Amino acid sequence: MTTTSAESVLTPARARTAAAGATVRRKQGFQHGGWFVAPFLALFALFVIWPLLRGLYLSFTDANISGDGARFIGLDNYREALGDPLMWDSLGHSAYFTLLVVPCITVLAFLLAMLAHHIEHGKWLWRLCFFAPFLLPSTVTGNLWQWLFNPGTGMVNHVFGIETPWLTDKSYAMLAVVITTLWWTVGFSFLLYLAALQGIPAHLYEAAKLDGANAWHRMVHITLPMLRNITGLVIALQVLASLQVFDQAVVMMDFGPGPEDSTRTFVQYTLEQGFTSYRVGYASAISIIFFVIIAAVALARMWLLRNREEGGR
Repeated sequence: MTTTSAESVLTPARARTAAAGATVRRKQGFQHGGWFVAPFLALFALFVIWPLLRGLYLSFTDANISGDGARFIGLDNYREALGDPLMWDSLGHSAYFTLLVVPCITVLAFLLAMLAHHIEHGKWLWRLCFFAPFLLPSTVTGNLWQWLFNPGTGMVNHVFGIETPWLTDKSYAMLAVVITTLWWTVGFSFLLYLAALQGIPAHLYEAAKLDGANAWHRMVHITLPMLRNITGLVIALQVLASLQVFDQAVVMMDFGPGPEDSTRTFVQYTLEQGFTSYRVGYASAISIIFFVIIAAVALARMWLLRNREEGGR
């Protein structure tokens, strides 16, 4: 009885000591870890947080490119932006590009990954060929496909025996940018799908074969469900990247908005207002609007993913 009583008295003291020791270790770990993350936090604040706050401030002024004589004008820039038809047209072009690219690149990346995963000979060569274009700079890609789409000297019209004015007709200009983007960026999504395919346990397919499932049934009931999360990731990344399309469209159209402004994207219009019209305040306002749109898309994706995970439990 005495031993039990003593242990009952000492146990809370030992618990307090252990808790205090754990607190000290957490503080020490935070202090040591803080030095490792400090450079990243400093760069993040310098190149992300500060420009964002500075842009937010400029959006409420009539600042020009010289930075002198900026006056506070409140919400005037935002009112003008919401009534600006050119801004809405450029946003529509970015949205149209996104609607074309995202489904195509998701399906194409999946098919290429399936091919590279199941092919028996020369796997490394196929993987290199599918991924290599993604390593090219945007200017190289744009100039290359500008030449390929050239009606007189390009290979596209000659190979397919057509006479399509890809870069000079508003009906085809954005389609040319989409084709270029698919060729250029599909390698990234292909790599994500390929890694996910290699992570699917082989015994699932073996069990399905024993049950008499053919290749189509195995893909529908095993492969696609196992790739659901990576598909959601690919779609989310491609939506965010496609909405911000700029480089290839500008290079292919010789740094212009394309025929009848058909390829002017939202990012390009923002830069035109800031560096061509010298309206930095107005450009900051429409960039903040675009930031809100991108953030809303990202939050919507997170909300849908969370609801789907909760619904699957």
